[in-house]
Amino acid sequence: MRSCFPCFSSQSVSDDECISSASSVQGFRVFSYKELKTATGGFKSSNKVGEGSFGSVYKGYLKDGSTVAVKVLSVELESLQGEREFISEITALSNIKHENLITLKGCCISAANRFLIYDYMENNSMALAFLGGYESRKKFSWKMRRDISLGIARGLAFLHEEIEPHIVHRDIKPANILLDKNFMPKIADFGLAKLFLDNTSHVSTRVAGTLGYLAPEYAISGHLTRKSDVYSYGILLLHIVSGHKVVEFNLEQGDAYLVDKVWKEYKSDNLQHLVDPSLNREYPEDEATELLKIGLLCVQETATLRPQMSAVVKMIADGKSRADVSISKPGHLPDLMQLKIGQNHSLDSTAFSKSSTSLSS
Repeated sequence: MRSCFPCFSSQSVSDDECISSASSVQGFRVFSYKELKTATGGFKSSNKVGEGSFGSVYKGYLKDGSTVAVKVLSVELESLQGEREFISEITALSNIKHENLITLKGCCISAANRFLIYDYMENNSMALAFLGGYESRKKFSWKMRRDISLGIARGLAFLHEEIEPHIVHRDIKPANILLDKNFMPKIADFGLAKLFLDNTSHVSTRVAGTLGYLAPEYAISGHLTRKSDVYSYGILLLHIVSGHKVVEFNLEQGDAYLVDKVWKEYKSDNLQHLVDPSLNREYPEDEATELLKIGLLCVQETATLRPQMSAVVKMIADGKSRADVSISKPGHLPDLMQLKIGQNHSLDSTAFSKSSTSLSS
């Protein structure tokens, strides 16, 4: 499948040109501010369902009876990060469709504000639905966790390998995985996404993402590859299976990292010890162990050893053993002091502090 991204054909392309190109896509609408104000009840606080560094998300009801999520991006910010997010999301989502990607229904420009309109997600983000503690995780059966993990992998494989130009998301984490009414995962928030034109193997870019999920080689060098997303996915997979936090902060004993815990248990041949106790042992032990091994494959320190996302999809879907696959030491970034910002890239501190918005209640 090929997809055209006219908004990235030149750095001089304006918002209007970008929207004009996107509006030719079937199902994409350019909304008026009046429509969105009516849909959200004047953007009243009771309709706000999420908030981040670059804007808020409101639940809205269109005249046709459909429920939408309206993301408001303010561009009155230093370095116009909100403007960049607006263009990136339209570019990435206006011309592609996949069951595991959020659907962008349209957009709106009004004065200094930019609005993005999405399908509404009934079951919130994984950050809110899954991270609420033991009782919240109990709602996620083993089958649900496996299906969610497989769906996210399929969405990333589509972005990395099936469309042209390829897309690297750059911020895979629970807050950016939304769940529809059937708990089907949808990858969302493409504000940091990068396009890989032609046969590009990597791009040198400003370091942005979320600590804990950030691939260490990208954080240190600024060289972004598709394997950067693979690393983030691996961290997410380990989290889904174990229920453990990615980083446990402890002032006395020092921070404990999930990748270190899983690697220790793997070396001791005791991965079962890490499977989320909220599952009450109602899961296939071999399958749970295999998913943890797949997570470790994805977070190996040497990026070239990480599998492509299409291979991850196959491994999860076929359920075959990977006992004969050699897994090397995982990599992680203990703290920001390890970020050696070179002359060719810089650290986007706003992206690190950013809390993602939700497209659900």
